[in-house]
Amino acid sequence: MFPKEVSIVEVGPRDGLQNEKQALSAEQKIELIQLLSKTGLNRIEAGSFVSPKWVPQMANSDAVFKALSPEDKIHYSALTPNLKGLEAAIEAGAKEVAVFGAASESFSLKNINCSISESLKRFEAVFDLASENKIKVRGYVSCVMGCPYEGKISPSAVTQVSKELIDMGCYEVSLGDTIGVGTPMSTKLLLDDVLNEVDVSKVAAHFHDTYGQALVNLYTALGYGISSIDSAVAGLGGCPYAKGASGNVATEDVLYMLNGMGISTGIDMTKLLKASSYISELLGRSPVSKAANALLAK
Repeated sequence: MFPKEVSIVEVGPRDGLQNEKQALSAEQKIELIQLLSKTGLNRIEAGSFVSPKWVPQMANSDAVFKALSPEDKIHYSALTPNLKGLEAAIEAGAKEVAVFGAASESFSLKNINCSISESLKRFEAVFDLASENKIKVRGYVSCVMGCPYEGKISPSAVTQVSKELIDMGCYEVSLGDTIGVGTPMSTKLLLDDVLNEVDVSKVAAHFHDTYGQALVNLYTALGYGISSIDSAVAGLGGCPYAKGASGNVATEDVLYMLNGMGISTGIDMTKLLKASSYISELLGRSPVSKAANALLAK
């Protein structure tokens, strides 16, 4: 049963831009976010508070958040991998943050130098401080259908991490096909397992389009009643594990599909295309989105 409404989480300004080679100024990011905020999008991931040594593209997130108007209808979130990051996010005025875990032990060890259980243990202080400051916390689970180091991932491993994040205090967990290797069948197997333990209202889909499977995987997820989808305007973000491949599924493509299915999002395509054109011109290329390219050519 497809949902009647879907909430799109625009991750371009964070997950998209952090994987782009070209770093943008705070002013350019703010302009992009303001264009996105006029489209009807009410959930926008605006930056992350991580070490600039590791993610230089996000070094000016504090300036970005301080410049954003705290509007009731728009929730601007920030990725905060640890307590230091959360403290910086609070200082900058963020009202919602996200933490991330992995379903792959190899991915966890190679990226943050600790096991899955150790990474979740580190989040306890983050949840405590977030609760004290009445800040909502969202969770990401990486490598839900495949890992660049150990290949296929067991759905049960994803379920375990997802459930732990919910139990710790996440209002929603976003299942991330980090390297975009999923297919409709692996999406089905994943959701059959996860939704047996986690309520569908607390699950979001974050599918990358590395192998051109993101939309069909999202269609499969919609059939399970998933009503929260992550996407990036203009298909921002490469895939660090597959050179030359696209990363995030494009918001324009997701919106075009949802419009065609009669599913409401509250997003204006014409206004979204303005944001798509703006960021694409800044990066000196056409949008990765097929829908954007087709509509802009008319």
